[in-house]
Order: sequence, then structure tokens, then C-alpha cells
Amino acid sequence: MSYTNTFIRVAEDCPEETGIPPMSCRTLPPAHVIQYELLINEPYKYNHEELLYEVHVRHKQIPQEVRMNRKEEIWNELFSRKHPCLRASLLPKRFGWGVHYNSDGKIALYGKESPEYDYFTSYGDEAVKLLPAMRNKRERG
Repeated sequence: MSYTNTFIRVAEDCPEETGIPPMSCRTLPPAHVIQYELLINEPYKYNHEELLYEVHVRHKQIPQEVRMNRKEEIWNELFSRKHPCLRASLLPKRFGWGVHYNSDGKIALYGKESPEYDYFTSYGDEAVKLLPAMRNKRERG
């Protein structure tokens, strides 16, 4: 699912008060680490589908030559199944990052402590829809 003019707030039960860069000791970094690196280094470059694709090929360590020659095939195979939106990412759930989709659906991250996060969540732009990240734990009823 791709959003436009949307800001995903940090989850209510997020343990962080500021945006914390996620790290991993694994040889293959998990998806949220790759998401962070892509979005923090190139804000508003990727829409949701482009981000999913880039995370996928990097996580699977698909060589650049294969990516170029088989992009359509890899893309079609990847999107033949559903993928969760960034509301379910560990970035807003666990690491304190708000996610902004601009009018073109391009994505940027803002730490919970940033003036941009405060702007979107407190004053905001009426054209920007606010959504919460998914909680880390289910509420028991």
C-alpha cells in the first residue's frame, strides 16, 4: 500500500523518545536497517514500491548485473504477494521514526524529537493525513 500526503506517527508504545538509528550485527542486515539507510540517506527518493524493491534486492544480495537484466521479473515476482505498509515497520514501532509520504508518495524519515515531526503531529498541514504506527504489543481485552 502506498500513501500520499500522509504522516505515520511513532507507535504509542514505542520505547524511544528520539529517532534511534537501528543497527544489526548480522551479516545480512534486516529489512528495517536497510529501510533506514535508504530513507535517511536519500529522503523523498523512493515511493513505497520502489523502497520495497530496493530493500528486497539488497537483503537478498542480488548482484547489480542481475538487477539490471531481470528487474521486471524480480519486480513482478516480488509484487505477486502482499507486503505490509511502513506502519508495521520497526522504524516507527521500535526506533522512534515518523514516516512522511509527500504528495508524490515519496518517503522521508523524521525522528520523534525533530521539528518536522512536531510540525506534522502538532500543527501539521490539513492536507496531510496522520496515521499511527502499529503497536508493538496487542492490547488484551
